[in-house]
Amino acid sequence: MNFSWSSLYLEFATVGLGLAILVADLWTPVEHKRKLGFAAAGGLLLLLLASFVPAWEPAPGASFGGMITMDPLALFFKRLFLAAGFVVALMTIEFAPQIKAGIAEYHTLQLMALAGMLFAASATDLSMMFVCLELITVSFYVLTSFQRGKTASLEAGVKYLIIGALSSGFLVFGIALVFGTSNSTRFQDIALKAPALIANKLFLAGLILVLGGFLFKIAAVPLHMWAPDVYQGAPAPTTALLSVGSKAAGFVLLVRWTFSVVPDVALKWEKLLLAIAGCTILYGSLCALPQRDLKRLLGYSSIANAGFLLLGVAAMTPAGSTAILFYLGTYAFAVLGIFTVITLLSGQQTSVDFNSLAGLSKRSPYMAACLTLCVVSLAGIPPLVGFTGKFLLIKSALEQGVSFTSYYALVGVALFGVVASFYYYFGLIRAAYWAPHNPSMPALPVSTLAGFGLGACAAAVVVLGIVPKPLLAAAEAAVKALRN
Repeated sequence: MNFSWSSLYLEFATVGLGLAILVADLWTPVEHKRKLGFAAAGGLLLLLLASFVPAWEPAPGASFGGMITMDPLALFFKRLFLAAGFVVALMTIEFAPQIKAGIAEYHTLQLMALAGMLFAASATDLSMMFVCLELITVSFYVLTSFQRGKTASLEAGVKYLIIGALSSGFLVFGIALVFGTSNSTRFQDIALKAPALIANKLFLAGLILVLGGFLFKIAAVPLHMWAPDVYQGAPAPTTALLSVGSKAAGFVLLVRWTFSVVPDVALKWEKLLLAIAGCTILYGSLCALPQRDLKRLLGYSSIANAGFLLLGVAAMTPAGSTAILFYLGTYAFAVLGIFTVITLLSGQQTSVDFNSLAGLSKRSPYMAACLTLCVVSLAGIPPLVGFTGKFLLIKSALEQGVSFTSYYALVGVALFGVVASFYYYFGLIRAAYWAPHNPSMPALPVSTLAGFGLGACAAAVVVLGIVPKPLLAAAEAAVKALRN
């Protein structure tokens, strides 16, 4: 079985970093355990930078008998995961005082989930795909309920465990049906046999169940119900990693599976994909409107954003796939910036809602300004990068309206979702700048570390909005790998 260290060193280095933190914890005094987070953040930053150095860029090629492939699509997502992991590690350092025990284990579990995402980006085999998804999901079962002294955290963990186990059952059954009919778990073999099996009901049932596993990971209708409760109950850094990394891992597998393994079948599921995208946007947008808890609001907006991303899947064109990758890149920076603010607010208050934001512009003008930039980008206001992302997704669906008019209806739903998002996103800005507040509330200090992470996210949504070409070119190059 072939193996290429230069193709997979990012994954194994991430696992090694997690184990090293766990071992170092044995000799680290209690008062210095928070510093373990610096090792996690520093290690991930080094890996991210190394992936851009030509001499250290992961080498293309297949490993483990074709179960893992290193291509431009995988590299795009690996860099996205490492960037998100770095910001989440900085966030966790600020959050550490709220974790009574086990901060090293918390960092290690985050790194294991991250390693699962890195492997998932390269997975080209159903069994490898399942192992990657379970590594991610099992890590999140524990991370979600890590604050076991809080009922909300435990409740979120139990809900995620039950619904996640059900989803895994469907996925395994789907994989079994696909394997039983195609006699292979490798994407390449299934792609060759799929045209001959397109009328086989067992094969199609297996594909539907596999699709259900992907919909759970991205929190799309009808497997979205876990998101609001888990987002609200989980520790803020866990929610941040879940909302960015786990969603992106689901989409890289969905895109690779749909466009390079079973494209002929996906073309026949045009109406199904349109319905799922439209329902996901409507459900997430309407349910987000009355929310007052910030993490719960972001849970519903995450569902709506999954619907927007599904516009690119429903379009079933290279332009749609490019738009998905570009939007995920922009979405990550905006969401991580907002969750950094939530993490800092949670240090002073037990629950973080709209009242927590009141007076933020007076207590911390820097945080209020960064929050505003991230929120405006998520809403899709130019010239921030969120506008370009939503424009590309809607354009990809609109172009398909010539061949099937239902795409116009889907674009109408998407535009409604954009208008609705103005209300619930701009509510955050209104609360930060204009809501009545208690003048005696103390100032909210921002450490250099948190300020750097927050500023980097805010700067990214501005710079990529003005100069989107580098990210767009990277997304286009990644999508070309699907057609090779």
